Amino acid sequence: MRTDRIDARNASLFGELYRDLHRLAARELRRNGRVTLSPTTLLHEAFMDISGRDAAFPDRARFFAYAARAMRGLVIDYVRERRAQKRGGAFHLTQIDTGVADATPAGEDLSAISDALEELAHVDAPLAELVDLKFFCGFTFAEIAAQRGVSERTVQRDWQKARLLLHHALGAPGE
Repeated sequence: MRTDRIDARNASLFGELYRDLHRLAARELRRNGRVTLSPTTLLHEAFMDISGRDAAFPDRARFFAYAARAMRGLVIDYVRERRAQKRGGAFHLTQIDTGVADATPAGEDLSAISDALEELAHVDAPLAELVDLKFFCGFTFAEIAAQRGVSERTVQRDWQKARLLLHHALGAPGE
């Protein structure tokens, strides 16, 4: 593990926010009911991921958004790995899709949502961060507005815009 100053700051921030991050991990796992990871395992894996990167976070909200994104990525990787193991893992078999495959809809949905969020991040990074803060971190519009220094109504409009873009990216009809 690297011990430069940025990692020490992130470790300190991580320590201060441990309980809140643990609740975030538990919420993420509840949302994805088929995942058998524990919140503590998910949180510690996310910490290892975060501490291995050269990133600084100017405020608590950005740290939470990044931590939520890291946890979401770990859950998606876990679901994909389990689905691969379920379908033969390392055997690399070719199979014909007969429409009766033992698919995991939640995993596929999770993967599609992740891809849509990545697409949104390329189009409008602040909107993707808003989704992380609202949906994955569970912040209210008022809390996000205070963190961003804008009105609550502005955050609500941005939320509607982000939802429409995600619906479009997922191929679902808009609202």
